[in-house]
Amino acid sequence: MRRTSTLLCLLVVTSFAAFAPLAAQHGDADRAGVERAALDYLEGFYEGSTEKIERGVHPDVQKFGFYRESADAEYERDPMSFQEMLDFATSVKESGRHPGPDAPKRVELLDVLDQTAVAKIYAWWGSDYLTMAKYDGQWKIVQVLWQSPPPTDSH
Repeated sequence: MRRTSTLLCLLVVTSFAAFAPLAAQHGDADRAGVERAALDYLEGFYEGSTEKIERGVHPDVQKFGFYRESADAEYERDPMSFQEMLDFATSVKESGRHPGPDAPKRVELLDVLDQTAVAKIYAWWGSDYLTMAKYDGQWKIVQVLWQSPPPTDSH
């Protein structure tokens, strides 16, 4: 009986070891897709690229944020629709006012599963939490919650 249990355990461990590289490859592809969607969102606003916004953001996105006009001002609420995102990107492109090369541009992957994911980005306007889902194999941002930097934050 003990020998059977040992063999069964060995078989289970060997099976997991055999499939682990496949799982890691799938996970790496999802992580890369989530990061790309987050960068498309960030770069879309930085570069004024509606193409990147469209590639990384689902049209049914819900975006909501809090910003301050100045360090001593109260937070104001700021919802933004998909169309308003595209309009903002267009205005950046038309104005030529792009953030400088030292502007924050960082993506932190918080959780990546096979169908849903959460990431955080750091940008010149503050920090955004991005909730994503996979649609037809493509990662898309479906929710954004953001805020401008707190008065003591150095983003």
